[in-house]
Amino acid sequence: MTTRLYHGEPNGPSLTVLAAAFEKQVDVELERIDLAAGERHSDRVPHGFEVDQSIEGEGPVLVVDGIAMTDSVFVACYLDDVGSGPALRPADPWERWQTMAWCRHIIERVAPAASYLGLERTPPVHVPTGITSVDLAARWRDAQAGRFDQAQLTDSRAKIAHAADKIEGQVADGRDWLMGPFGIADLETYAWLAGMPSLVPDAFAGKPHTAAWLARVAARPSVARALSLASVDAPETVWAPGPEINRWG
Repeated sequence: MTTRLYHGEPNGPSLTVLAAAFEKQVDVELERIDLAAGERHSDRVPHGFEVDQSIEGEGPVLVVDGIAMTDSVFVACYLDDVGSGPALRPADPWERWQTMAWCRHIIERVAPAASYLGLERTPPVHVPTGITSVDLAARWRDAQAGRFDQAQLTDSRAKIAHAADKIEGQVADGRDWLMGPFGIADLETYAWLAGMPSLVPDAFAGKPHTAAWLARVAARPSVARALSLASVDAPETVWAPGPEINRWG
């Protein structure tokens, strides 16, 4: 079985999938692409409906025997099932529900906010060709033109603050990781929030448990290995259009 991962800088969804592959010791061929330049839409990357219409926006693509998969949480679940080592999801049904509910919150509320704030700080230089998704193409055009809605920026900062509050409360009981053992919830949450302390510093002020958790995740061998693949000094500052902001709040 041939497994290849097309990934960007270790930030956001690429960081989640890279670290999950390393954590689970999956034998995967790595191929870097420039997500911030839209290279995922080039002929270098295998396409399919799930890739071209991914709700995650510009995320990594895992190709297994010619079948392309995307969306970081679901790819991490796949890697969890096929890899070795400790599970990244709890076996207990209730605990697994908690984990996936947490991840859904990150996917639907935190990820769009983080990518919007990241793009506002470092907008793309150009809009790539070959984008199939209409809404993704629109997000690229708006970002490249510097069209960022002030109300959405304010709301995005509030969502990052809420996420930091949520983490602080979750680990305040002395636990090391969000859901008991280290897992997908830690990877996905860290991946989207690693670049936020510099963009929304007030959200992380006075949250010692959150700061300690961020440091623990960064020091995790699988995460550290993923971060070592960066081609820039600060990969957490490299952004491409992510999920569409939820229109219903």
